[in-house]
Amino acid sequence: MLPPPAVRGVYRTDARARAAYAEGAGIYRILPQAICRPADIDDVKTLISWATEQRIPLVPRGAGSAMGGGNVGDGVVVDLTGLAERRLEVDAPRRRAVTSAQVTLAELSTAAAPHGLRLPPDPSSGRWATLGGMASTNAAGARSVRYGSVRRWVEAITLMTAEGESVRLARGEAGRVPSGRVGSGEAIERFHRDVAPRIQAASKLIADRFPKTRKNSSGYALDAYLASGDVLDLIIGAEGTLGIVTEIEWRLDDVPAHRAGLRVQLSSLNHLGDVVGALNQCEPSALELLDRSFLDLLGTDTRSGAGLGTNAEAIVLVELERNDPEELHRTLRRATDNLAGWATTIETAYSPPEAEQLWAIRHAASPILAGLPENRRSLQVIEDGCVPVERLGEYITAVRRSAAEHDLPVVMFGHAGDGHLHVNLLPELAREGWEKAVASLFQEVTAAVIRLGGTPTGEHGDGRLRAGTLLGVYGPQILELFRRIKAAFDPLGIFNPGIILPSGEPPIGRLKVGSSAVPIPADLQRALRDIELTGGYGRSRLELAGEEPASSDEDTFPLAPDS
Repeated sequence: MLPPPAVRGVYRTDARARAAYAEGAGIYRILPQAICRPADIDDVKTLISWATEQRIPLVPRGAGSAMGGGNVGDGVVVDLTGLAERRLEVDAPRRRAVTSAQVTLAELSTAAAPHGLRLPPDPSSGRWATLGGMASTNAAGARSVRYGSVRRWVEAITLMTAEGESVRLARGEAGRVPSGRVGSGEAIERFHRDVAPRIQAASKLIADRFPKTRKNSSGYALDAYLASGDVLDLIIGAEGTLGIVTEIEWRLDDVPAHRAGLRVQLSSLNHLGDVVGALNQCEPSALELLDRSFLDLLGTDTRSGAGLGTNAEAIVLVELERNDPEELHRTLRRATDNLAGWATTIETAYSPPEAEQLWAIRHAASPILAGLPENRRSLQVIEDGCVPVERLGEYITAVRRSAAEHDLPVVMFGHAGDGHLHVNLLPELAREGWEKAVASLFQEVTAAVIRLGGTPTGEHGDGRLRAGTLLGVYGPQILELFRRIKAAFDPLGIFNPGIILPSGEPPIGRLKVGSSAVPIPADLQRALRDIELTGGYGRSRLELAGEEPASSDEDTFPLAPDS
């Protein structure tokens, strides 16, 4: 057995602790070798030094709500939520905030609200998502259609590197850190010496190969780096593969004073691109699509709100925000006029309560999906595809066709204003060969995304699920640049291996459901399932595991029945 790291926080190798961290959101169950909950930044530094000496992978983790599998792995899962250095400072006159990585978006929102400020990106996991996790996946959400993803709002990041150096990367500083100020930045200097010139030389190839989509969180953001010159833009969205994010400085924005909404029913998807384009001209803060499959799931459920027609092929939900109420009314009328000839029904809301009623249908999906019987699980497998807006209708058609061919029910919804679609598969777990059908559908839909000029990863990060798709998206030359970036920051490959850069492991494997799922204690399986069903990602996994047993290497426990 390896000697444990000399940390003041928690380090456990017992079976219950490992099982408690074997799952996050998404499809995987992977038992780690150990878990560590560092007490402070010094512990993080000690852990990195130990992992380097022992050649043990580290898997940084916040709330565990990311869906792509970047928060589980075979090495040591590093739970950053217990760090003693907890910073949450709002500088209202400058519209800035500084937070430690374990602070949640909900906590920042609460602190900024009295000043009339907010961080605009609003992932649906915002109640529990940590800000370090959001920066590490370049998270977005419904309001990205107007405000973009997290990258636009990050001013600086403090990164613990493979050398155990704490390096602050700020906009406008090109990533160069003067020796002695925060850290000497060996990783940064290696990058500038060995990789930056190659990226510059490949600028035309990067411009040609990067998807022309409104959102993209796949790979390392070479396009953003070329535009800004800031190494910071490579760390955002890197999913903990280049170092451990410990602090972020954010740019905040004013909360608009007035809000209105639309709920639009469409009888056909033939002109979906035109509808979205017309609505985007009105600068909505959110523009969501609910496909027929979503509406069929809701059925007559009363949580979906009043006035839902049964024959719609899709519903589009629109949120408009303005400071001037007259401007808001004019924009609402313009949006309604722009839809003439395409919409079968248009409902409007001029106040926040009315808008909430229109949007009730969108919020009804999660509890309904959560309430499905255990033999019909909702799996997030092709849940992050983003295509050029004008090709969204083609993408939906491709998903429907592939799902029908494999007899796999799907539920589709997403951020239409960005051409970004979430797809939940609903396989019947008792059906023989369902895993093979899921794997085939994943391959076919990924191919369709690439053919349509899109990205498989709009906002959730590649994780291990989509790492194998990057070659098809970017080609071998850009993938080689990704490898060189990884080598510059993480020469020994200890930070989240298999994430972003593929390991060769099949993406549809080591699932949390099915006959091949690794068994874990029955009570922990029920607790992890409850977290999934209720969105309880703020719950401590160590509390689930309970006290460490006297024999920390004990691996026997009552097995849960196969899911």
